[in-house]
Amino acid sequence: MSARPRPGSAALPGRRGGATAAIAAATVAAMQREEKQLELTLEALISQVADLKNSLVSFIYKLENEYDRLTWPSVLDSFALLSGQLNTLNKVLKHEKTPLLRNQVIIPLVLSPDRDEEIMRQTEGRVPVFSHEVVPDHLRTKPDPEVEEQEKQLITDAARISPDAAQKQIQSLNKMCSNLLEKISKEERESESGGLRQNKQTFNPADTNALVAAVAFGKGLSNRRPPGSGASVQSGQPGAGAIIAGASGMQQVPMTGAPAQQQPMLAGVQMAPAGQPGKMPSGIKTNIKSASMHPYQR
Repeated sequence: MSARPRPGSAALPGRRGGATAAIAAATVAAMQREEKQLELTLEALISQVADLKNSLVSFIYKLENEYDRLTWPSVLDSFALLSGQLNTLNKVLKHEKTPLLRNQVIIPLVLSPDRDEEIMRQTEGRVPVFSHEVVPDHLRTKPDPEVEEQEKQLITDAARISPDAAQKQIQSLNKMCSNLLEKISKEERESESGGLRQNKQTFNPADTNALVAAVAFGKGLSNRRPPGSGASVQSGQPGAGAIIAGASGMQQVPMTGAPAQQQPMLAGVQMAPAGQPGKMPSGIKTNIKSASMHPYQR
């Protein structure tokens, strides 16, 4: 008695083979999409880096050859252009469709000590050959050996510090930073308040201008004369009239016990002869000068 095969058992190898082929086709398609996306990303990065390089070359040329006529707004414009291009490059690198470049491996397929024109064109003449001598420098993915040794030394020193000592150092550093920030903020506040005090106006420009005009040109002053100022002064001496008018009310008083004598008068002022006993010598000397025109009468 022979056993019958179960229905569909003979078709299992065929189904498995079809599923495997479908998976392989999907994998190949995904790899092709990733390669296409990688090529597009590299083209965009190459374009952005080329623009950034051209801007840097132009700015360096200005600094070296046009420094005598270079203005600060032009320098700020160059910095703004470089900053914008760097931001655009970072956006391209952080885009969700950009593949992770750190996962890509670059393997040199051909190494030759002969001159390669294609590499010369791609590197703009910086790398003439792609040999065993230059590959370790251009395809390096790790730091230099000296930098690696310094990094290892720092890691070793950090491991020797206990957690308590590390926490104390962190607190001390934070305290120093806080004090420094407080001093900087205090200096900024003082400078701002000092600037406000300097800019605060402490005078009235209108009053200052009026005072200067009155002193220099007599603007706004009254031209009226005191009454009786022209009685004892000639008509051509208006300035002296006010002085004599003020002196007309002055008179020397004789001292007690001295004989009163009639003394000569000058414009109503009693004058005493020099050396006469019993009289107080006058210590006031009046100099009267004629003026053709008063400075305030214009």
